[in-house]
Amino acid sequence: MNMILLSGGSGKRLWPLSNDVRSKQFIHLFKNEDGIYESMIQRVYRQIMSVDKNAKITIATSKSQASAVKNQLHDTLSICVEPCRKDTFPAIVLAASYLKDIMGVMEDECIIVCPVDPYVEDNYYEAVKLLESLVAKKTANLTLMGIEPACPNEKYGYILPEDLGQVSRVKKFKEKPTAQLAESYIKQGALWNSGVFAFRLGYLLDKAHNMIEFSDYQDLYQKYETLESISFDYAVVEKEKSIQVMRYAGAWRDVGNWSMVAETMKELIKGNVVLDEKCVDTQVINELNLPILCMGCKDMFIAASSDGILISNKTCCDNVKPFVEKMDTDITFAEKSWGTYSVLDTQPGSMTVKIEMQKEKQMKYHSHECRNEIWNILFGKGRVIIDDKEQTVRPGDVITIPSGCRHTIIADEELTLIEIQVGSNIKRNDKKVYGQKEIGYGSSEGIPALV
Repeated sequence: MNMILLSGGSGKRLWPLSNDVRSKQFIHLFKNEDGIYESMIQRVYRQIMSVDKNAKITIATSKSQASAVKNQLHDTLSICVEPCRKDTFPAIVLAASYLKDIMGVMEDECIIVCPVDPYVEDNYYEAVKLLESLVAKKTANLTLMGIEPACPNEKYGYILPEDLGQVSRVKKFKEKPTAQLAESYIKQGALWNSGVFAFRLGYLLDKAHNMIEFSDYQDLYQKYETLESISFDYAVVEKEKSIQVMRYAGAWRDVGNWSMVAETMKELIKGNVVLDEKCVDTQVINELNLPILCMGCKDMFIAASSDGILISNKTCCDNVKPFVEKMDTDITFAEKSWGTYSVLDTQPGSMTVKIEMQKEKQMKYHSHECRNEIWNILFGKGRVIIDDKEQTVRPGDVITIPSGCRHTIIADEELTLIEIQVGSNIKRNDKKVYGQKEIGYGSSEGIPALV
């Protein structure tokens, strides 16, 4: 299979565990067979590879989330990064161009597009794999996978097929109807739109060139910010006349809000949480280093992280997004390609950060113009390069990095340090990245690169 996994989202519906950098697909919510918590993107990737170990997967994601993808999966994964956030049509077209021009995929090959947030069993991806053979028959330009509805649901789009066959031509689409209309559609054999699309690569590129003026991937990347934000459904699916849908009758959940997380999680609590015997139908997720005690809570959902605390009745917890959009909060936790970054304290003129690095990972070789940094090594062993000079660091070492100095650190072992940033103007985009210093493997020239 040649697959594009769409990994986007602004991270507001699962606040406070999600944010602009850490969207819902990166939160460790579900236990695997070994009892270890994994994220949605880890679960989906694992399931696809268990069904087809030769699957070629490209993750389409935003610039702010690329590091989290690498952190949770692996560095060699194929990633197509959007230079800015757009809707699904521009993202899919950019990924399709990336496959052709960078990865060398032929235009006659089948491409399957899937979201990263369904909670399903492995047989779901066995069904997805069948789309490849349907595309090869060339009986339709576009093939979808529709879910047989478990109940009328106003949150999903509906596909109305022409007949009740396993594979059918599509008659029309209905976007998020009322529950009453949804029930009538189901009686006609309607399916939930799962957001899974399959097509020949050349088909989509032809469509894209008719709608967007671009020559190749690099040209499209440069023009990306000027593209219209429009969904793939509106831009392509609903206008395509040669379209078919394959039915899927298995369990399927779109984990897009807290109530669906509550339904899907098997545990009442995650983290340091105590529920007294009077608590009823209450679930708590705690990422803080502080205990949470709940007494006499009924029908409640509570989530706590360094970004904030949500305390909600279960009937209201899906309505967090408009309130979060009104909040003026800074991101205090992020996953990087090398580990995690947690803000401990912010003061005028300073910020204190805890950095935890994975073994044999390193930061990019970079500098800051508006701040000095002080690294206090707490745990592990590593090496620091400052302006091309290398030194070994161990617990107790303190490294001072003046503004303008190029620097990086590599973790020979798991490494924990406290970083103190000091300056009159501390901001995330005060960072210039240079050709990476590959410590122990030679080094490249210090040529400025895209951040």
